[in-house]
Amino acid sequence: MSEIVNRVANSPIITIDLETFYKKEERVFFDLKEYLFQELVLKEADFRKALKELDWEQYRDKYVAVGCTVDAIVPTWAYMLVMTYLVGVAKESSVGNLNDLEQYLFQKALSELSLDDFEGRPVVVKGCSKFPVPLFAYGEVVKLLKGKAKSIMYGEPCSTVPLYKQPKK
Repeated sequence: MSEIVNRVANSPIITIDLETFYKKEERVFFDLKEYLFQELVLKEADFRKALKELDWEQYRDKYVAVGCTVDAIVPTWAYMLVMTYLVGVAKESSVGNLNDLEQYLFQKALSELSLDDFEGRPVVVKGCSKFPVPLFAYGEVVKLLKGKAKSIMYGEPCSTVPLYKQPKK
């Protein structure tokens, strides 16, 4: 009887599991709505005073999105001022909603990929994950790999959907 060979394990295919880029620390939304007068307008003096008195340690080592959940007059500098307090306290922070924060975190993690590792190799982008991987990340990984990878597929190495194949030279 012949030996059973796992061709998938022995293949040059590289699998990218996007859920490995998911940061597990807590996400928090800093809502500027709480600092608005009648949820309409920001009063600078009151806002500055409130931020100075806020216990910023509650954001220590968390991922923080800074936004506003009401349609109000909020100057750009207000978001920037909040960021000055979060830098050095929060693990990461960005302006926008929690989805924007998730995209930012994935974009930052994907930018650290060593693209040379994928040069001329078939790549499978794993499809199933236990953590919420934004659709954005799947598009970004294709943009990074196209032109580097020999081919890009989606799914599992044993059952994939072909997406891209490098033209023969």
